[in-house]
Amino acid sequence: MIRISALYRFARFDDPSALRGPLLAAAQAAGVKGTLLLATEGINGTIAGEAAALDRVIAHIRALPGCADLSLKHGWAEASPFHRLKVKVKREIVTMGVAVDPLAYAGTYVAPAEWNALIADPATLVIDTRNAYEVAVGTFAGAVDPATASFADFPAWFRDHRDTLMAGKTRVAMFCTGGIRCEKSTAFLKAEGVEAVHHLDGGILRYLEEVPASESRWQGECFVFDQRVAVGHGLAPGTHALCHACRMPVSAADRASPLYVEGASCPACHTTRDDTQRAGYAERHRQQRLAEDRGEAHVGRRFD
Repeated sequence: MIRISALYRFARFDDPSALRGPLLAAAQAAGVKGTLLLATEGINGTIAGEAAALDRVIAHIRALPGCADLSLKHGWAEASPFHRLKVKVKREIVTMGVAVDPLAYAGTYVAPAEWNALIADPATLVIDTRNAYEVAVGTFAGAVDPATASFADFPAWFRDHRDTLMAGKTRVAMFCTGGIRCEKSTAFLKAEGVEAVHHLDGGILRYLEEVPASESRWQGECFVFDQRVAVGHGLAPGTHALCHACRMPVSAADRASPLYVEGASCPACHTTRDDTQRAGYAERHRQQRLAEDRGEAHVGRRFD
């Protein structure tokens, strides 16, 4: 079994470029795959490999300035969901496009066991900070969907709808997949003057891992950014597949549509691609399958 470790930490890195080389070398030596992002605001990423190898890389990350309390979640898969290793320096570890400091504007962390009571309170405004295609796969009952195409759209959406959203509400509770986007959006709301802001500690993934299905307020599955596509309670594999043409999640109902052609199109993208493009996607998919049959990783394959 392959372990998948999702991690992040908001920290202050004076020179993230200086941290890249040693981190890349440590990850290469351990033989792990995945993506790690460094910025002046910290580190974010998901890596996969043998458990002992991941532990060595994680120990390296915990030794970085301010990273001892790394936010970390583990999952398991039969095979690695990644086929490359990338360590990149970016302007932000999760792109919002608005300068905020999560270390200076920290909200209130809410444990999964306490989340249900918080979001059931009529005085709580519950916001799903993820993108529209993720929300379509699953969300918490009663949560507001910003219908954003990108996390960078979130600040403008909140500013445009703030008065309506906050009417009659005394607090805000936000959530995302693993915690990083809701932690940053919490900092944004607090910087905008909203005082009582909470976010789900560890994100949806920790909630699904710790809260029994019989007590859950979660509806559907949780989209994840790797080959698993989506997971359910207990982080069990979900029922969604990935359209390799548009990279969007495809439900069982979508796969029953005549517009769905494995590897070539799905109901979401069928009308936005022409026959030549679909033929190209189909040929790429065929080559990927042939490579899998030979036990090889196709050079054009990307799940990360």
